[in-house]
Amino acid sequence: MRVDRIVPNLTVTDLDLAVREHQDATGLEVLMDHGWIVTLGDEGRRRQLSLMTTDLTAQVNPAVSVFVDDVHEALERVQAAGLEIVHPLTDEPWGVTRFFYRDSQGHVVNIGMHTPTS
Repeated sequence: MRVDRIVPNLTVTDLDLAVREHQDATGLEVLMDHGWIVTLGDEGRRRQLSLMTTDLTAQVNPAVSVFVDDVHEALERVQAAGLEIVHPLTDEPWGVTRFFYRDSQGHVVNIGMHTPTS
């Protein structure tokens, strides 16, 4: 399994205000906007920051998103490590397959990949 990118997720109460503030402060541009989560990044998409209100399909917001090339292998690794799955493996309607786990310190981590199209 290869980790492709890691994106911190900040939970915010006012998404529009947070986007403006972080754009003004960093110069990052909007790469994705789903209305409840906005991802800012640079032109090369090497540096990213997500701002979110409430996750659309999960009961909890993740602190960080880790995108991998094989989400099924990632799930096996997390289960073998004995970590708590707090959002099951799900093909989300926006084209991502993901799950969340909680680490021993209480941090929620989103593991995902773009859902393969057939």
